Amino acid sequence: GSNVPQTRTPDAHFFTEVRYKGTKTVAITPDYSEVSKLSDLWLHPKQGTDAAVAMAMGHVILKDFYFGGNGRPRSAYFDDYARRYTDLPMLVLLKEHTLAGGETVLVPDRYVRASDFNGKLGTPNNAEWKTVAFDEHGKVVMPHGAIGFRWGPDGRADEGQWNLESKEARHGNEVTLKLSVLEGTDPSDATAKVGFPYFGGVPHEHFANNEQGDVLVRTVPVQRIALGKEGEKREALVATVFDLQAAQYGVARGLPGELAAKDFDDNTPYTPAWQEQITGVRRDQVITVPRQFAEDAEKTERRSMVLI
Repeated sequence: GSNVPQTRTPDAHFFTEVRYKGTKTVAITPDYSEVSKLSDLWLHPKQGTDAAVAMAMGHVILKDFYFGGNGRPRSAYFDDYARRYTDLPMLVLLKEHTLAGGETVLVPDRYVRASDFNGKLGTPNNAEWKTVAFDEHGKVVMPHGAIGFRWGPDGRADEGQWNLESKEARHGNEVTLKLSVLEGTDPSDATAKVGFPYFGGVPHEHFANNEQGDVLVRTVPVQRIALGKEGEKREALVATVFDLQAAQYGVARGLPGELAAKDFDDNTPYTPAWQEQITGVRRDQVITVPRQFAEDAEKTERRSMVLI
């Protein structure tokens, strides 16, 4: 997205000077462009395949820093950051979908919102714009920070209510959100088969495709909750964004029947080996770069940067 010496000329000196301070720079670009020669490492995926590189890097980071890959303990910094500042703990509704072959699977639908519950979880306004999550005790809570907290009942800015805080909005209590419904439960308690669309198998004239079927059916931890008003109650299956993301990336978690990667050399979407066939980038580079990028972010508490 940014060929620094050519498209961001005023910033080019920062890019070169920072290397004298110990920064490692990596250029990901198909062509040997101006920025390539200023970097420590040049990754050159075939044109149009950079998304495959990015997915494989995400797979490595999730596996190593959240699920104990490479003998590494779970990153406390990443864990805390994800719970407090991202939508990863938020709940998503799952709905049934029939595939072309007649098989019925679940697919992600939309966020669960305060408006889905009886009493709208006590919120006076904008309930359809306020997302929910599970707290550490498994109770549905409405944390601060959703867009619905930005405005008050009269349409004016709701001062302070839209800040991202580890507090549930109803009583203002400190809360730790669950990233996964598996936390504090048996992994075999409740799982479901969820379908994710896959586009890496589409034939292309300029790079190799990697056929895996049009839909990846993967195992996701789920939980059943009650929604609706009194007298109209219904049950719904939900999953956290984090659990859906881990399944999407094909990270193995020991769940029954999961379509997940045994290791980084497994040709399962979205591993380093999987991307190598499509992009031409060596898998060892797509393991090393994200590991170092994430390790730096963990040690410095955020000082890794992607220039776009």
